[in-house]
Amino acid sequence: MELTVNGDDRQVHDGTSAHSLLEQLGLPDKGVAIAVNGAVHPRSRWDEALPAYADVEVLTAVQGG
Repeated sequence: MELTVNGDDRQVHDGTSAHSLLEQLGLPDKGVAIAVNGAVHPRSRWDEALPAYADVEVLTAVQGG
């Protein structure tokens, strides 16, 4: 299945969830937010399969000001 992740096309296994995508990207599951097709993807849905061809944005929290 294909996703666009932070602007880059990426091939992932069918049924990939937000949690498994974070693992594939080497990112922790804390301190990040995920948007799917322009809408916030709540943490309560992170174990659900992402839709094919979705536009996924993974945002990490940064301290400072």
